[in-house]
Amino acid sequence: MSIRIIFMGSPNFALPSLSALAAKYEVVGVITQPDRASGRERELKAPPVKTLALELSIPVIQPQKLREPEAMSQLQAWKPDLIVVAAFGQILKPDVLNLPKYGCVNVHASLLPRWRGAAPINAAILAGDEETGVTIMKMDVGLDTGPMLSKKSIRIKPDDTAGSVFQSLSILGADLLLETLPDYIGGKITPQPQPEEGATYAPMLKKEDGLLDFTKPAVELERRVRAMNPWPGAFMELDGAVLKIHHAHVEAGNASAGERLIAQNQPAVATGGGVLILDEVQPPGKKPMSGKSFLAGARHWG
Repeated sequence: MSIRIIFMGSPNFALPSLSALAAKYEVVGVITQPDRASGRERELKAPPVKTLALELSIPVIQPQKLREPEAMSQLQAWKPDLIVVAAFGQILKPDVLNLPKYGCVNVHASLLPRWRGAAPINAAILAGDEETGVTIMKMDVGLDTGPMLSKKSIRIKPDDTAGSVFQSLSILGADLLLETLPDYIGGKITPQPQPEEGATYAPMLKKEDGLLDFTKPAVELERRVRAMNPWPGAFMELDGAVLKIHHAHVEAGNASAGERLIAQNQPAVATGGGVLILDEVQPPGKKPMSGKSFLAGARHWG
């Protein structure tokens, strides 16, 4: 069956899904976020999805908001049978949701209804979840509240960061999307309403979410380090500057919360329960380095 698909997405998470769709279906257009200023030079940078779409010779539009008349006119002109969304960053209104024959389908990076919202991967690691996954859902007017078409789970490993889980789920999501669409389009899948029991919300991350509060237990802080890697990055204040913390682990120990220590020949900080050993850090203006290398130049640490 030949169907016309519009794809909506922006970050790297969406790339495997777009690639998979373009190889098997007619993707008539891509909608992604506008180019944004980035880096010290504040040069405009295209979203990853735009770059891939242009490589695949798929038309792209980048409206600030989908409700803009020009955006809606283009959507209608593309005459989609289905819209597929993966990490797009805008809530779709009824006029968009109701436009395609088969509605709008979302590739969401959690096992719904757990972790609806903008940062489900980070939230799962922060909470100490043992597993996460991908849900393919039919979108409604709510925030990730639509009925589910399929799910697939993975284990969260003890050393997983948000970055590593992001990569795993982006590939899993593309595979599950291709598995699901033929049966969905063929009417062989009945969308299942999400249970309200177990529903949680993962708000958008802010830069300050990376600040480590050493009155908290070390196990929570270690999870925060992994959950904030690569963005916004975990950090602590050190003598009026910011010390980024890329990797850390937990050891037993008793000292006043926030006290700087040397343990296992590495920098460490006492917490509200246990000690956080800083395995890899990044001082201001320098490249990431091992805790041991950092200590060699940090005379006033312990």
